[in-house]
Amino acid sequence: MARSASIAPPSDVIGVLETLWRAGHAAYLVGGGVRDELLGRPVTDWDIATDARPERTRELLPAGRYENRFGTVTVPTGARNVEVTTFRRDHRYADHRRPDSVTFSDEIGEDLLRRDFTVNAIAWGRPAGDVAESAVVDPTAGLADLRRSVLRAVGDPVVRFDEDALRLLRAARLAAQLHFEIEPRTRAAMTESADLARWVSAERVGAELRRMVAADPPSAAFRILSEAGILKAVLPELAAQQGVPQDKQPGHDLWDHCLATVDAAAVIDPPNQVLRLAALLHDIGKPETYADGHFIGHDARGADLTAALLTRFAFPRAEIERISRLIREHMFSYERRWTGAAVRRFMRRVGPDLVEDLLALREADNLGSGQPANADHLDELRRRVRDELAAHPPLSLHDLAINGEDLIGELGLRPSPLVGELLERLLGSVIADPRRNQREVLLAQARHYLAAHR
Repeated sequence: MARSASIAPPSDVIGVLETLWRAGHAAYLVGGGVRDELLGRPVTDWDIATDARPERTRELLPAGRYENRFGTVTVPTGARNVEVTTFRRDHRYADHRRPDSVTFSDEIGEDLLRRDFTVNAIAWGRPAGDVAESAVVDPTAGLADLRRSVLRAVGDPVVRFDEDALRLLRAARLAAQLHFEIEPRTRAAMTESADLARWVSAERVGAELRRMVAADPPSAAFRILSEAGILKAVLPELAAQQGVPQDKQPGHDLWDHCLATVDAAAVIDPPNQVLRLAALLHDIGKPETYADGHFIGHDARGADLTAALLTRFAFPRAEIERISRLIREHMFSYERRWTGAAVRRFMRRVGPDLVEDLLALREADNLGSGQPANADHLDELRRRVRDELAAHPPLSLHDLAINGEDLIGELGLRPSPLVGELLERLLGSVIADPRRNQREVLLAQARHYLAAHR
């Protein structure tokens, strides 16, 4: 619910506005910052629109840097970067992404009418030469849509989506983030324009994907994309799950299970985007491996598909590797008869850095399958893993009381694969019994192994 139309920007942002006002220019806060302020949501970005041309903005705000041909000057304030953009009209979007050209304008109303959604076409500020109090400018009835929790395209929605196909994804994401309903004409235009989403660059899709999984519940945006036919254009690996049978919850196919799992991951504390992404993608290997009601090897195939998908979307390598590892390991099977050594071998295989997230992913998978979170004694395994972690058992070669140089120096070995093989055997020994992780004990074991195999 939108609160009253009052805006209280930070002092550094007011400072930028006042510099423009004092020089006789029109200047207004615009975009998502105004929207979120009116909704009482945290504001991450404050953007300004002005009748000052870019060169004049730089003259008044010399720390600013001219970013692009569309009239944007980025002004560092110390607390943030504020984008100051000249009022403009956009002309023809041949690539369904950016205007081929722009014409600078002197009118805030004209600038607002080129924007995507009415709730993003609200401005707050003063016209040129006006010394009165700042006021809201709302030419598209965005305030009314905020109060009614409605997301509506500015003007003709087909034209808006044709101009910039990313708006198709932004509509789904904003509706999910804000818990808004998409106005029927705008929703229909999304379906009509769905194939345009193929024009959106992979990097921009990846950025929206991050924002979508951060929504609560994260499934909301993906349901909108699916229902509008946009999903298959930008995330075909997920769209392939639709209609694949799943012997879990009655009436749920694989796609329903995927969405239920990512929603379950979203309520696990603390908030964890890696976990949410892993939950969203954990079964993308199933459509390719489906045969006779089974999905043999879907975990390994899913890990490979996930790595390819996230690489396409320009995710950082470390994040790709972590999410892929979670998916590769998510089909583990715990048995209560596991010894302490078995728990430690499980931790070694998964990686101590990943094991808590893996258990959280299994919890979400259980809930998404209609099972209790603790199915298959998950809480017991979590307790045993935490007890082991608290004891700091040796789980990697770095944890051994000796290293390769010790083996070479003490046993007269030459650098060779044999040294690595010995270290792996010694690690297996101390995982079975951490008390063996002593220099002399390990050297003795190494000598015994060499004697037995020569």
